[in-house]
Amino acid sequence: MPSRNSNTDSNDPIGPPLSRRAFTTAVGATAATAAVGTRTAAASGRSPDEVTRERPFRAARGKHARRPNILFILGDDLGWADLSSYGAPHIRTPHLDRLGRQGVRFTDAYSGSATCSPTRFSLYTGRYPGRTKGGLAEPIADRSVGLDPTHPTLASLLRGAGYSTALIGKWHCGYLPDHSPTRSGWDEFFGNFGGALEYYSKLGLAGEYDLYEGDAEYKDLRYYTRVLTERASEYVRRDHERPWLLNLNFTTPHWPWIADGDTEAGAEIVRRIKAGDRSALRNADAGSVEKYTQMVEDLDRSVGEVLRALKRSGQEEDTLVFFASDNGGERFSYNWPLSGNKSSLQEGGIRVPSVLRWPARIEANQVSDLPVFSPDWTATLLELGGARPDPAHPLDGVSLAGYLLRGETPGERDLFWRVRGERALRRGDWKYYRGRSGTDQLFNLADDLREQADRAKAEPERLAELRASWERTDAGLLPYPTTP
Repeated sequence: MPSRNSNTDSNDPIGPPLSRRAFTTAVGATAATAAVGTRTAAASGRSPDEVTRERPFRAARGKHARRPNILFILGDDLGWADLSSYGAPHIRTPHLDRLGRQGVRFTDAYSGSATCSPTRFSLYTGRYPGRTKGGLAEPIADRSVGLDPTHPTLASLLRGAGYSTALIGKWHCGYLPDHSPTRSGWDEFFGNFGGALEYYSKLGLAGEYDLYEGDAEYKDLRYYTRVLTERASEYVRRDHERPWLLNLNFTTPHWPWIADGDTEAGAEIVRRIKAGDRSALRNADAGSVEKYTQMVEDLDRSVGEVLRALKRSGQEEDTLVFFASDNGGERFSYNWPLSGNKSSLQEGGIRVPSVLRWPARIEANQVSDLPVFSPDWTATLLELGGARPDPAHPLDGVSLAGYLLRGETPGERDLFWRVRGERALRRGDWKYYRGRSGTDQLFNLADDLREQADRAKAEPERLAELRASWERTDAGLLPYPTTP
């Protein structure tokens, strides 16, 4: 069934779709700069030599480009290995696994930061969180800071290029009255402003009610994941006249660890919140691996429901679907073999499951270990949507459109992270890391994904080079306030 969007262009600015063979060729060609060739070749069942000898696929003449609809889905605090396709032995995620098989599964994808708000800033702006005042909060709790409504965003730039835009779910980039998705480029907003809420009552950390449609409170006391799934399914089923962007930001599996049906557990948290217990929502005295598993599997079912609605709408072929987490997992996540968790710049705090599907342009059953991070997706989606970045706010991400669609080799570049007390930079297989101990460390992630074999003494020149690169980037960012 054809798409109901009238978003076909007469020419082909995007270029021909990349076949499975051409994608593997691109990955093999990147081996010297991004350390991706051998492992991806193994995933394809062929040797690196066979991969690099292949010629890129070319589309048939007369193939029209079509600007995609964009369904960008974020899980919340989902660990890198929490999907069964990423190694979880006890969690079953058939819908997300299928999504990965239908497109590209990225093994070396990262969030823009180690906590919620900064990553969302990096995704929405395509820039390091430290470029803006609001991005320095890790995460936002102060109602006086947020995403500046005058700053260009993924949504505002795509809207300027003719897209309809909507955000459903968690915002966490500032609070009313000064900050809101509808002030930053999204035509529609339905969701919560804060970082967490009790899944039934919608009460936040301070006991405030936190479910809104636009800038007005909206009452719905059903389980939050159900509500968001229903809203997102309704959005994708619409008869859209223009290409659309939907940011679907689940709070699952973020604490409190309450599964669908746990009404008594939710009521107890509400009782504690109303009694003035500011720690009640954090659920530090509750939760379990079993409960967390239920929540992740519920997230998977919810994504599957939205994808079914998309397919029934006739728009599946021309919709780019992307799924990732906003940062690494929490204490019940399955992160093996990574070290660290959310809030840390060790791999477990920033490496996230990421899958991309676009049937009209990208063939299925591909695996890439090209190192990428959140700002890259901003740049990529802007290019695919025909939107130009604002030159006054240059992007820190790199568009992967040429890599995904034409087999173009990405150049060597650094991935940079900074949080209070920690720093990290990845270049190819090498990662420079300084934790809260203040000691500079160097790891070869190809040989030591767990970050246990510190190569700093064995590779002092490489360490110095990566440290200097980190410090050059850091010098161009805003300094942290003197108090958190």
